[in-house]
Amino acid sequence: MTRAPEHFAETVKEVNRQLGLSQEELAHELDVSFSTINRLENSSTVPFKLARRQFEAFCEWMTEQGKLELDNKDIT
Repeated sequence: MTRAPEHFAETVKEVNRQLGLSQEELAHELDVSFSTINRLENSSTVPFKLARRQFEAFCEWMTEQGKLELDNKDIT
């Protein structure tokens, strides 16, 4: 099930806040454009499956590294 853009936007913002990343830095980490991250944070678009999977994998990796605290339900 795809989350509403607003929910996903809040999750992206929370990840950036916890990791201290700018939109540009997160875009680089996910290998997507700055405008993609900007649209996601502003609820302008629902993420494509690939972008969502990349984001989920990044969040899982950061959680395993102890750098991020999110529930799995927050990103799926």
